[in-house]
Amino acid sequence: MGTTYIEGTLSGPTGKEVTERFLVDSGATYTLLSHEKWMALELSPKRSLTFTLADGTTVEREISECHIALPQGDGHTPVILGEPGDEPLLGVVTLEILGLVLNPFKRTLQPMRMLLV
Repeated sequence: MGTTYIEGTLSGPTGKEVTERFLVDSGATYTLLSHEKWMALELSPKRSLTFTLADGTTVEREISECHIALPQGDGHTPVILGEPGDEPLLGVVTLEILGLVLNPFKRTLQPMRMLLV
């Protein structure tokens, strides 16, 4: 399986904007921002959650919200406030909010087939 990266523009409640390069991770639930970027946006924690990593260990991270703009669309999304050393990830909740899915064969983001049932 290959890796897919995408650049997005983030904005917070103060109106500041930053750019982040994300690894698209269809196995990650939430999008994770680097410590440097969320601090620049002046995001503040709203709650805390415990996450299980691929090796089975658990970590606790704080959650906030921000606006994200990708070439394919934009929207408001929950985000994990990364700690120093955490790598930025674009998670499945953000992809679904934007109506996108990862095509694993082409390694591209494409529109999700939307159902109203």
